Amino acid sequence: MPIAAEGGRVTVVVITHDRRKELLHTLDRLERLPERPPVVVTDNGSGDGTAAAVARRHPGVRVLRPGANLGAVGRNLAVRHVSTPYTAFCDDDTWWSPGSLSGAADLLDEHPEVAAVTARIVVEPDGAEDPIVEELRGSPLPRPDGLPGPALGSFLAGATVLRTDAFRAAGGFSPRLWLGGEEELLAMDLMAAGWWLVFDERLTIHHAPSALRDASRRRADGIRNTLWTTWLRRRPVAASRRTAGLLRRVPRDSTTAGALLRATAGLPWLLRERRAVPREVERRLRLLDAAQRTSRARRYVG
Repeated sequence: MPIAAEGGRVTVVVITHDRRKELLHTLDRLERLPERPPVVVTDNGSGDGTAAAVARRHPGVRVLRPGANLGAVGRNLAVRHVSTPYTAFCDDDTWWSPGSLSGAADLLDEHPEVAAVTARIVVEPDGAEDPIVEELRGSPLPRPDGLPGPALGSFLAGATVLRTDAFRAAGGFSPRLWLGGEEELLAMDLMAAGWWLVFDERLTIHHAPSALRDASRRRADGIRNTLWTTWLRRRPVAASRRTAGLLRRVPRDSTTAGALLRATAGLPWLLRERRAVPREVERRLRLLDAAQRTSRARRYVG
């Protein structure tokens, strides 16, 4: 049964895996928001008692337990239980500032051409802006008159509010990609369907990076997923250039070698499922390629 708060417009969706302490902190923060959003958590196969702890401390939160680590597909599962027009994604180590969810809902109410709005990210405990914010703020993409903020070519799942119906129509996150840059493929499909993605710095989300992460796994998945997304959606010349640029930037070590092997092993299904974006979307994406090559925030480390 889908859930929605009385008169509410936004449901918060969180995925988690073995981060009980961080998740409970995030849920404490969400519970204090003036919007009082309903929250759905997908517990991706945690072994640390996460689900039981949430049930005790936050009985109003719906917890889904698929019994395995579904990665980003855990968000797809959670969105099946959403009946509000908008879905705010949130990681287990991020939380929304008071008023930001209602601000995002107002923006989406007023701009029916926008599918997703990404917030300004501040890193705790110091409150400094994440380096990615300056790139979002300075996005080189052209935008039509009236678009409420800088146009983006992708979004950050832990800091974005999306139209629930647009997310579902685009198919959600790909099971193939699991986690690590999984947003880019969905963003391209939303753009191909005619939607705009924007940044609005009036909205804020806080990020207290968890120490419980496998940096090498994250890097390997990020390299593989960037290549898969490029080969699935970019037009041939752009795909070749982006692949060559990525290969020049990544560290030359065993983590990268493993990621490249996994990427090339996917070629049979990539060729079957390849669907290049429209030329207008490709023109926008090319404008982002140079900025991504020199990015301080998009580094392959770990």
